[in-house]
Amino acid sequence: MALDESAPPAINAVPLRHPWRWVGAAVIIVLVALFIYGAATNPAYGWSTYAEYLFNDRIMLGVFNTLQLTVYAMVLGIVLGVILSVMRLSPNPVFGSVAWVFLWIFRGTPVYVQLVFWGLIPTIYQHIQLGVPFGPSFFHLDLQNLSIPFLLAVIGLGLNEAAYMAEIIRAGITSVPEGQSEASTALGMSWGMTMRRTVLPQAMRVIIPPTGNEVISMLKTTSLVTAVPYSYDLYSIASREIAARTFEPVPMLLVAATWYLVITSVLMVGQYYLEKYFSRGISRKLTSKQLEALAKAQTGTEAGHV
Repeated sequence: MALDESAPPAINAVPLRHPWRWVGAAVIIVLVALFIYGAATNPAYGWSTYAEYLFNDRIMLGVFNTLQLTVYAMVLGIVLGVILSVMRLSPNPVFGSVAWVFLWIFRGTPVYVQLVFWGLIPTIYQHIQLGVPFGPSFFHLDLQNLSIPFLLAVIGLGLNEAAYMAEIIRAGITSVPEGQSEASTALGMSWGMTMRRTVLPQAMRVIIPPTGNEVISMLKTTSLVTAVPYSYDLYSIASREIAARTFEPVPMLLVAATWYLVITSVLMVGQYYLEKYFSRGISRKLTSKQLEALAKAQTGTEAGHV
């Protein structure tokens, strides 16, 4: 078979060399190795204490309580976030104003300050009574005689999280084109069915990634519940209870950090699969029809310039 003499000659492409990348990588590896060796041989880290308390019963109780705080606060935050997002999107100006004020307060003040305030609730409102004004009382509750720091911690974390989840959910809902809702309505779907079958499945692609980040952030924010005060979470048990008894804060902080990393890693894996599930059928690559249309548009643009 004869070769086509009109064919262009093959290009002998030589890849660019990047020696400084290897130099930088070698420097980083050496520094990391030196740090690991120094940490392993430094008695101040207390590795024997670290190994002793890593699976301690009190530490495991702290892990369990931290997970409870995270789950309950996130559930409360998501439920209130949905309500607030609907209020923000409502044409009713009263609902919109109330939701905006809520977001303004809880996003504009530090979560630690909010938790301190919730911890002082039994002092501010010592007695709660429900009844007829200047008349008989039907219900009376003495908050000072109740031990509710866990409940107050969940409420404080949940209300703060609701302010952020409201904006995340609102952004997800508004990212779905209005034509989707109009088409569903034309097919005879109710508002609830439209939200459940059309809007929310598409909005989840926008909602899931920041929500996963919020769950991970909530897990770490639980270390602030000592402000309530609640002292049975992972950080409080490790750094305050056990470290105060052993006089070795560094290994106990490493124990707490290890468990936070383990739980966070599991949550990140779950987030990855959730994002993958709700991104089915979505591709960032152009289809053949889109590439053909793009080529035609480019050809037309070049012809117009000529």
